[in-house]
Amino acid sequence: MAGILGGELVGRMLRAEGVEVVFGIIDGSYFGLYAKLGENGIRLISPRHETTAAHMAGAYARMTGKLGVCIASNGPGAANVLPGVAVENGEGNRVLVISSWRRTGIVDPDRGGTYQYFDQRAVMKPMTKWSGAAESYERIPEVMRRAFRISYRGRPGVVSVTIPEDILNGSFDEAPALLAPEQYRRTAPLQASAEQVRRAADLLVEAETPMIHAGSGVIHARASDALLAVAERLHVPVTTSWGARSAIPEPSRVAVPMNDLLVTAQARNESDLVLVLGSRLGETDWWGKAPYWRRPAEQRLIQVDVDEEILGLNRPVDLAIQADAAAFLEALDAELRERDLSALASRATRLAAYGEARQKNRAAALALLEAEANGVHSARVVHACREFFDDDAVLVVDGGNTAVWTNLFHEARAARSHLSTFKFGMLGAGTGQALGAKVACPDRQVYCIIGDGAMGYHPQEIETAIRNDLPVVFVVMCDRQWGMVKYGQGMALDPERMTQEKALGADETINTDFSEIRFDRLAESMGGHGERVSRPEDLAGALERSVASGRCAVIHVDVDPVVHMWAPGLAVFKAMHLEPEG
Repeated sequence: MAGILGGELVGRMLRAEGVEVVFGIIDGSYFGLYAKLGENGIRLISPRHETTAAHMAGAYARMTGKLGVCIASNGPGAANVLPGVAVENGEGNRVLVISSWRRTGIVDPDRGGTYQYFDQRAVMKPMTKWSGAAESYERIPEVMRRAFRISYRGRPGVVSVTIPEDILNGSFDEAPALLAPEQYRRTAPLQASAEQVRRAADLLVEAETPMIHAGSGVIHARASDALLAVAERLHVPVTTSWGARSAIPEPSRVAVPMNDLLVTAQARNESDLVLVLGSRLGETDWWGKAPYWRRPAEQRLIQVDVDEEILGLNRPVDLAIQADAAAFLEALDAELRERDLSALASRATRLAAYGEARQKNRAAALALLEAEANGVHSARVVHACREFFDDDAVLVVDGGNTAVWTNLFHEARAARSHLSTFKFGMLGAGTGQALGAKVACPDRQVYCIIGDGAMGYHPQEIETAIRNDLPVVFVVMCDRQWGMVKYGQGMALDPERMTQEKALGADETINTDFSEIRFDRLAESMGGHGERVSRPEDLAGALERSVASGRCAVIHVDVDPVVHMWAPGLAVFKAMHLEPEG
């Protein structure tokens, strides 16, 4: 076949990998790529900023289990995508970034003074799993196959491919024969050996008080059903990392949600055996250390992960298994079905005790719904959303104190229903994540609870939602301040007054306050639906009208700035940054 564009070859390889959507902003430097996406059955969705494209791709990948793809043009476009690359790689989302580069002969190395040029491959390298460049048409298949291979190897993350613009837009005489994915990378999930599965089953059955700790590897493997089946069969509690908050429905009798810090610590300290699935036991898991976990000498550990580097990384293990979480759990469930587990029914007493403690703690937290506030109490915003939206609605959380309030009062009632930047804590990512989640799940409601500081990063993406018919609801908690920072400043500047009076004046802190943005009117200016809520009794109606509009909607909620600043559990969040005792 003659006359194929370099970018067209890339598009064909994406199609062979099952890619259906690409996110990114168009530019002449890679016209040969995006102009041919439609012919390959690939939809192009263009946001208003390249960073948003990366977040959309990351959320899409996390929700579907597929490869998320975004594009960025040479120079400024590639520079703009970098924050999203850092976040999505940190979150462990499987994303491919394809960027154009200036023409061959003036790049790698720069001739000196090349326009819109920097060493994109080198800059991407420390931020990604792998960064490469195809500097000739003939090497496109080789480089793309390597990117695909690495993207599916080990822990998910970001891979990057840069191709000069004259290669992407150039016409070439021959199209190389394309290979099927199974011809150049592993496509079957990593399996544990039968002996490893039997040994894990033995340990879990013989232990007195075992538990399971699930990480985001369970989300990526789409292993929620298998996890729930195993936990129910063994009558064991399940805790999760922040990134795996919706690994199983939290109303389940085996679930110990991470927002109940007391019961979570209790379960981890009372367990004599832990099965860790797809988790690094990182900082947000307190590194697996006491006093938040039982000491290793008293608690055996089985760790299952697709990435061999993770096994035993932060805590010694008794059984290390390199395997896909879903494949391992399915094999373990099959092994357990062959055994008489009737004696394990007595473990239900422990689960019931945790359940009772959870209910007691939740009732105490919900008492805050009746607390007085100047405006809308932050807890009521989250509670109203949870009661209004469908059980399987996807919640995206973005912000500082807004995230603390939301994570505390939200209940994840369905698998894969909770998104945020759990590992990176990046403000502003929520707008793109919410849009990407809606592309991935068009039949599910998607809403984003976001702080006004975080919403200020990428509010222009409301127009992206309108243009692409993505009816996401943004609920913006507006306190007109950097609340988490203001709390920290106040405690550093005058802890006694902060404790007594709960706040310092705007003139007593350093650049923590800002003026108001009417986000409801901003949405209306872009063709969206806007609401402003200053009283708690108006929340339900605003939510109803927003969803009924059928468009992207923004609800500007005036929350009490002092109440919002004193988010429950904030001290625990701060303590997380200190090294546990051991």
